[in-house]
This record gives sequence, structure tokens and C-alpha cells, in this order.
Amino acid sequence: MRKEDPFLKTPISIINWLEHNEIINDLLNQEDSLTAHTMDQGFEAEVMRINSDQESYVLKTWNKESRPDVQFQYRLLDVLSERGVAVSKPVGWGINPEGHKVLLTSFDGTPIHKMNTRKMKELASLLAKIHKIRVEEIGNIQLPKYDFIGYFFPEAKEQSDIYNVLTALVEQTPMKQDCIIHGDFHIGNIVEDKERYTIIDWTNGQLGDSRYDFAWSLILLEIYISERYADVFRTAYLLENDMDQEELEIFEAWACLRWILLNRRGSTPKGPNTTKRVKGLIANNRFLKKMDSKLF
Repeated sequence: MRKEDPFLKTPISIINWLEHNEIINDLLNQEDSLTAHTMDQGFEAEVMRINSDQESYVLKTWNKESRPDVQFQYRLLDVLSERGVAVSKPVGWGINPEGHKVLLTSFDGTPIHKMNTRKMKELASLLAKIHKIRVEEIGNIQLPKYDFIGYFFPEAKEQSDIYNVLTALVEQTPMKQDCIIHGDFHIGNIVEDKERYTIIDWTNGQLGDSRYDFAWSLILLEIYISERYADVFRTAYLLENDMDQEELEIFEAWACLRWILLNRRGSTPKGPNTTKRVKGLIANNRFLKKMDSKLF
């Protein structure tokens, strides 16, 4: 049963909305009839579902350590949704009384709990479509462009075994950073509603390399879902966005190294077979297998 709270019923009016569309005005006018309840919380923010008589919305509040550019997320979602990309529709962004940035979007479904081949193919197609978007199509939005190692491998220099291999791989296949990437495309960042899928959490959206974005998604599937479904995802994606096999293996090595780095920092979920699967990925990757005994 949904637990309601008087404070949760009126979150809209206490926020200083810096950019928004007309939906905010409608919600303010009917605020007394709105209801809200907390949703599963992420590592970076608190999440709340707000319900009106007709629609539901998601309010995300970054009140933890992460300090993303919420204005950029709002504008990026606006542009992508206008172009038919499967993202949540932004309603507004602003700052709450505690000084935390918030983002209000449409509510587009619930987490994916059951996987099948059809879903895997559909998700691969969604990612491929994102990578095919030409940067000039998104108008005046300035996509951020970060130093690859500094952004995706924080504090890597303190882990010399990882850093040495990583820099060697970067020299072999330099980053292109020429297209929109999600930065963290995985099952937990996709919701479904009657066979309609929506990509959420664009905190890491940026100008990046589609090969890395794909490899990270693929490695997470192999670690947390299954090799079978990962193979389906790989095949479906490569039918739309083909890439050199050796390049893919290099980017898979990067993705493995990132997982290992995050694991050492205690920020990766782990099940009973997680370590075994990661070791298997390392042993089967020619760019990493010689390090197998050193990485764990």
C-alpha cells in the first residue's frame, strides 16, 4: 500500500522553478489534489512520484554527493523527446528550499523485471538510435565533452595496475567523442510500460564515443544478466551500428577495467556469481587476460 505524507502532497510550490513548461502551472493550480510517494532511491538522488488525476510525474532531487548539470539534462531531454527518442518528457527544473537541484519529468513506467530476446533486441535498437543522432540535430545545446579517463575512471591514477593498462589501451584506440552517449545505459536505467521502453537518468549524457557506450552496456549485461542475452544485445546492436571486432574487444577491456575500479571503491552491486563472471570476461579478453591474477 502506498504511504502518503502531508509534506509529500505539496512539493511543487516550494520549488523555485527556473525553467518549465505549462504543465507546472496546471500542477500548481491543482496541488491540493496531488498525491506523492517515494520511489526506489538511487546513489545520486532521491526520487518521488507525483500523481494528478490524469497523469503521473517523477521528481528527482540531487541531495547527495552528485552535483550534475540539471539545466543541461532538462534541455537535452526536451530536444531528444521532440525528436522522438525514447526519453522522459521534461516538465521543469529548479531548486528546492534546501538548495538542491530538482528535475520533474513524465512518469514512463516501472523497472524491467523479466527479460526476453525481444526486449534485448529492442533495447539494442534504442541505444543504436541514440548513437546515430547527428550532433547538429540537437540545435543550440552544448554537449559537454570530458576527459575520458578523468570522467569515467575517477581516481584511477591511484590504482597503478588499472591505470597502466588503461592508458596503453587509449593509445591503441583513441577516443572519438563525436556523438551523443548516455554514459550508463543498462537495465536499471530503462523503464517499461505496456511494451514501451523509456531511457531514464541522463546524468552522464555527453559528447562521447559510441563504442565505449555500447561496450559498457554489453559488459553489464554479461556480468548481471546472462551471456545469452548479452549475445542477443550485441548482435542486434551491431546490425545497426557495425564496428571492428578488435576495437570492440579493446572497449570491452576498458569497460571491465571501469567495473573493477568501481568495485574497489565499493560502488558496484555484487551477487554470488558476479566475481566469477568478471574473471571470465578478463580471461577471455586478450588485452586483459595476462592481468587476471593482479586485478582481483
